[in-house]
Amino acid sequence: MTPLVSRLSRLWAIMRKPRAAVGSGHRRQAASQERRQKHAKSNSQAKPSACDGLARQPEEVVLQASVSPYHLFRDVAEVTAFRRSLLSWYDQEKRDLPWRRRAEDEVDPDRRAYAVWVSEVMLQQTQVATVINYYTGWMQKWPTLQDLASASLEEVNQLWAGLGYYSRGRRLQEGARKVVEELGGHMPRTAETLQQLLPGVGRYTAGAIASIAFGQATGVVDGNVARVLCRVRAIGADPSSTLVSQRLWGLAQQLVDPARPGDFNQAAMELGATVCTPQRPLCSQCPVQSLCRARQRVEREQLLASRSLSGNPDVEECALNTGQCQLCLPASEPWDQTLGVVNFPRKASRKPPREESSATCVLEQPGALGGAQILLVQRPNSGLLAGLWEFPSVTWEPSEQLQRKALLQELQRWAGPLPATRLRHLGEVVHTFSHIKLTYQVYGLALEGQTPVTTVPAGARWLTQEEFHTAAVSTAMKKVFRVYQGQQPGTCKGSKRSQVSSPCSRKKPCMGQQVLDNFFRPHISTDASNLNSAAQ
Repeated sequence: MTPLVSRLSRLWAIMRKPRAAVGSGHRRQAASQERRQKHAKSNSQAKPSACDGLARQPEEVVLQASVSPYHLFRDVAEVTAFRRSLLSWYDQEKRDLPWRRRAEDEVDPDRRAYAVWVSEVMLQQTQVATVINYYTGWMQKWPTLQDLASASLEEVNQLWAGLGYYSRGRRLQEGARKVVEELGGHMPRTAETLQQLLPGVGRYTAGAIASIAFGQATGVVDGNVARVLCRVRAIGADPSSTLVSQRLWGLAQQLVDPARPGDFNQAAMELGATVCTPQRPLCSQCPVQSLCRARQRVEREQLLASRSLSGNPDVEECALNTGQCQLCLPASEPWDQTLGVVNFPRKASRKPPREESSATCVLEQPGALGGAQILLVQRPNSGLLAGLWEFPSVTWEPSEQLQRKALLQELQRWAGPLPATRLRHLGEVVHTFSHIKLTYQVYGLALEGQTPVTTVPAGARWLTQEEFHTAAVSTAMKKVFRVYQGQQPGTCKGSKRSQVSSPCSRKKPCMGQQVLDNFFRPHISTDASNLNSAAQ
C-alpha cells in the first residue's frame, strides 16, 4: 500500500465515526418527534434522501477522502447548538410576510401547501419586496388550487406580467391542474413525490413545501442557504459545482431540526437574506457566529497581520494540504484579506448573456369610440415570453431598407395595407433577460385619417392605452411603448434610463439651423440620423 493511499484510508476511518454518531442522534430525535406530532406519520413513510446526513455510501470513499473534517459538522453538540441558536434568533427577528402568515394560520394541508408553493415559485430569482404585492393579488384572485386550475393562461400571464421568468406562472398553473385532475385535489405529501409528480417543482421547491406545509424533516438549499453553509464551514469552492452542491445538501439535511423543519429552513434562508448577505454581511448580528469557520479565519488572519502571534495560532484549519481539498478556496484564488468572510464562497464567473437584436413597431389607429388603439400580437406558447403579448416584431436586418421592408410585411400580415411612408424609427431599447441581451429598434406608425381596422387575424388584438398597461405584456414592451409615447407631438422627453435612447434625447437645433442642415445634407435620411443618435 502506498503512503498516500494509507494516509487517505486513515483519514476516512477517522471521518466515519463522528458522522455515524451524528446520524444516529438525528434519527433518535426524529423518532421522538414522530410520537409527539400527528403529521409526522406520513413523513415516516418517506424514502430517506440520497443526501440524508453526511454521505455514507461506499462508492463515495474517494469523494470523502478529498474533504477535510474541517468542513463538516462532526458531533451532536455542534449540530444542536446550531439549531437552537438559529431558531431562537428566527423567533425574535423573522420578517412578517404574507406567505408565512398563511402557512401558520391555514388548517387545510392542501391549501397550506398551495400557499407555500406559490410563494416559493414567485421568490425564485425575485426579491421579497417585489413579490409581496404579486403574491397578495394572486392569492386574492385564486385562493385555492381549484381556482387556479380553472383560470385561463391569459389570466395567469396578465397577473404575472412584470414579475419576470414567465414560464414559472405557466408551470404553476399546469401543476395545479394536475393536482386537481389527476391527484384528486390533494398535494403530494413528501419532497420526493412533489418533485416527481408536479411540473416545474425541483429539489429545493419540493423540500420547502414538504418541510413548511407538511413538517417533513428535509433540508433545502437555495442561494441564501448555500452562502450561509459555505461561510459556516469555510467552503470556498464554487457552490454550483456538483461536488460542492452535494456536500451542501448533505449539510442541510444533517442540520434541519426534526421538530421544526419548516421554521428551520425558513430561518436559514432568512439568515442569508438579512444577515449573511453576499457583500456586506452583518457578522456581529449573526446568531451562529461562534460556529462560523469563515469568521474564525478572519480573526486568525487579523492576528497574524498584527504580528501579535508567534508561529501559527491555535485555530483549527483544513487538515489537507493546499490544493488537495476540493472544498477549500481554489489555489488560483487565495485568501483576500480585504474580503473577510466574503471570501466564502467564490463563485465561477457567469457567462455573459448572448446579444440579439429585433425591430418592433407600435402601430396606432383612431379608436371606433374615440381615443387611440394600438396593435398587439401574441407570442408562441413556448420559448421566451411564451404566450405574452407584444408589438409586431421581426429579426433585426443590417440594412435599413431591408429592415423597413420586413417590418412593413409583418405589420401588413396583421393589419392589411399600410402607408409605408409613415413608418418612423424612434430609438432603441435594451432589455436583458436571464440569458439574452435583446436590443429593440423601435418604430412607430400612426394611421391618421383612415377607417379603423376592426377585424384582425387570430393572435392579434387592438387595445386602448389603458388596456395595454393591464395586459399580459413584458417589461420590455412597456419600455418600447414609453419610447413611442415620448415621440408623439408635445410629449417628447429625454429618457433618464440608460437602456432607453431616442432621437429626442438630443438637443434640437433652432429653425434656421435646421434649414441650413437640410440644404447642405439633403440625402441624409432622418432614420439614419436617428440610428446615430441611438448609438450614442
